[in-house]
Amino acid sequence: MEDNEIIKKKVLFLCTGNSARSQIAEGYLRNRGGDRYEVFSAGISPAGVNFLAVKHMAEEGVDISNQTSKSIEEFKDKEFDYVITLCDNAKEACPVFPGKYKSLHWSIKDPAIKGTAKEKHDAFHEAVGHIRQKIQAFLKEEI
Repeated sequence: MEDNEIIKKKVLFLCTGNSARSQIAEGYLRNRGGDRYEVFSAGISPAGVNFLAVKHMAEEGVDISNQTSKSIEEFKDKEFDYVITLCDNAKEACPVFPGKYKSLHWSIKDPAIKGTAKEKHDAFHEAVGHIRQKIQAFLKEEI
């Protein structure tokens, strides 16, 4: 390893479907954390990336259109520095990963609701804002 090589911290975001909250968090940290983090997201029951998550993140200047919905099973043998659950269901079902890691829980309301276009928009707007604040706080603590 070179002296100037940066060791990236590995972060896994986990929620139920890996369709919105964890995808948004993955995109934000990858975008805002630069080359300091290797970022992943997964779901207990992957459901595909929600198009509204992609749309709202594009409005934030973050492209998550190439991200895919993944199962927690893909990561069960990997080591992380942080495992961050974004919903109570994921916190309850979160497996133990190998190695030493810090477990954080951010309870973010699921924006993938049934309702009018405005209600859906508002739910995603709220979730994106909440996750943005959490990522900003996380980055400040990490400095």
